[in-house]
Amino acid sequence: MKSCIKSGIITHHKIKLNGDGIVTFLWIALGVVVFITLLVLVTSFVCFRMAFFTNRKENKNADEYSIPEGEIYEPYREQMVNWMKEVRAMKCEDVEITSFDGLKLRGKYYEYQKGAPVELMLHGYRGNAERDLCGGVQRCFALKRNVLIVDQRASGKSEGNVITFGVNESKDCLSWIDFIINHYGEDSRIILTGISMGGATVLMAAGKELPKNVICVLADCPYSSPRAIIKKVIHDMKLPENLLFPFVKLGGIIYGHFNIDETTPMESICKCKIPVIFIHGEADAYVPCQMSRDMHDKCTCPKIILTVKDAGHGLAYLVDPESYFKTLKLFCAQQGIE
Repeated sequence: MKSCIKSGIITHHKIKLNGDGIVTFLWIALGVVVFITLLVLVTSFVCFRMAFFTNRKENKNADEYSIPEGEIYEPYREQMVNWMKEVRAMKCEDVEITSFDGLKLRGKYYEYQKGAPVELMLHGYRGNAERDLCGGVQRCFALKRNVLIVDQRASGKSEGNVITFGVNESKDCLSWIDFIINHYGEDSRIILTGISMGGATVLMAAGKELPKNVICVLADCPYSSPRAIIKKVIHDMKLPENLLFPFVKLGGIIYGHFNIDETTPMESICKCKIPVIFIHGEADAYVPCQMSRDMHDKCTCPKIILTVKDAGHGLAYLVDPESYFKTLKLFCAQQGIE
């Protein structure tokens, strides 16, 4: 009997120890899960802030002119500033629309001649309409076109704090198209023009259902997909792009409420039904020129590509304006575009 009782006590004691061990294990496991979850959320938040979030800063100094950062732009500073001065002195109409998600988006309309084609121009990543597109206003007038330059969401005078690499911006582009048709006439002829992220944005828009008013797309130094350019930038920072990109994407989903992989210029160009002009600098160290070449190869509608030797990112027009003009005039004449 004593042996049995002793044995029973020993058995009961073992069960008690095992129960304590299980509870301890569960608490440790929970702690690990919480730690990993917090680590993922924090890392995603940091990636979101770096890639997508911006505090808009309007230029309130009338004598201040901003140009893109980087040594490659310094030789062209004087020309850029002169363009900005010229554009500020030109007569324009301030315009505004409301985006699909309630943001006030703003732009400026410059009229060369009533009834002339309208170039809807979109700027690049963390840029603004004046800085990136002022030379485009003069170019449009030289080609006898009207032009609407817009501050994209989270840029310039437009509202918002989240840049989506063309995902939501391409939807805004459709809203601007509707604005032009409603405001300037149902017979308006529209050319979608963009530089850098703006170029990717107009290509994404070109893959959607467009009204017959849209007659052409001009994409200057566009990237082929948001994923590809983000991973390229991460790689340039000497960080592991395959490890970090999932956190970037998750940050966009959780904190920006959009999916960076929702659409791409490469996918959209395969659905495009209107003529496309690709322009890219061969010395572009930010968005590889090969991206435009690849999209040009995939494009099945009327197309042309101009690559400019020694031109860095967004500098094709500044480096070789003669070829730029010649290409636009030739292709538009071939497609019956005034």
